[in-house]
Amino acid sequence: MNLYFACSITSGRAFEAVYQAITRALLEDGYEVPTAHLADSGVKALEMVVSPRQVYERDVAWIRACDALIAEVSTPSHGVGYEVALALSLGKPVLCCYKEGQPVSKMITGNSHPNLHLATYQNVGEAVQAVRAFLTNQR
Repeated sequence: MNLYFACSITSGRAFEAVYQAITRALLEDGYEVPTAHLADSGVKALEMVVSPRQVYERDVAWIRACDALIAEVSTPSHGVGYEVALALSLGKPVLCCYKEGQPVSKMITGNSHPNLHLATYQNVGEAVQAVRAFLTNQR
């Protein structure tokens, strides 16, 4: 199964450890995750050498090719919001997970799209469990 993992890059990396735990678990579970590098600590520097047009075209192609999108949305991000909306418009199942108590856009939490699933977590382990539970239901 091909999964697109979405997370904040330019808006802040406070939840980087969660991003890393999720992508590590997905890869260990045998999923294809072309965006796993977005969880890496040095991603800002890596992405700075890629033009905005290249990022857009690359990421849209990855979303079109994915079977599902998993987004960690604890940190507001225009890009992640766009990716979630695009995936939903393409009929992809989407999981938006976030740390309990974090303010998340009502465009996410109020969305009743049948392919949008929300999950809160209190710690890294719960975040990984939420992702795995979502994927179990996608098989």
